[in-house]
Amino acid sequence: QVQLVESGGGLVQAGGSLRLACVASGRTFSSYAMGWFRQVPGKEREFVAAESRSGGATYYAGSVKGRFTISRDNAKTTVSLQMNSVAPEDTAVYYCAARRTIGVLTTPRGYDYWGQGTQVTVSS
Repeated sequence: QVQLVESGGGLVQAGGSLRLACVASGRTFSSYAMGWFRQVPGKEREFVAAESRSGGATYYAGSVKGRFTISRDNAKTTVSLQMNSVAPEDTAVYYCAARRTIGVLTTPRGYDYWGQGTQVTVSS
């Protein structure tokens, strides 16, 4: 069992930066690929970024590539999402997720554990 707790959300002006963090419980953090997803009311949860177990591979949605950076610290069982040059369309609840099995990391399907989410609001 893995518990994920996100933090770092809040209100930020367009063009600003925000850093989200997700702390995982348990001693097997390095066994999980980690992902960030976001969701707005009435829409499906969408992929933002993901990182492989070792951190050797990262993946980004086209809408955030070049602006967001995912990183993990296996020693601290933490995955972060650095969000730069944010825009109003980045407003959403952001979730981190953990996946143990090998597979596609850019879809919510297959992730085993989810955090409770943290709200990010970008004002124009």
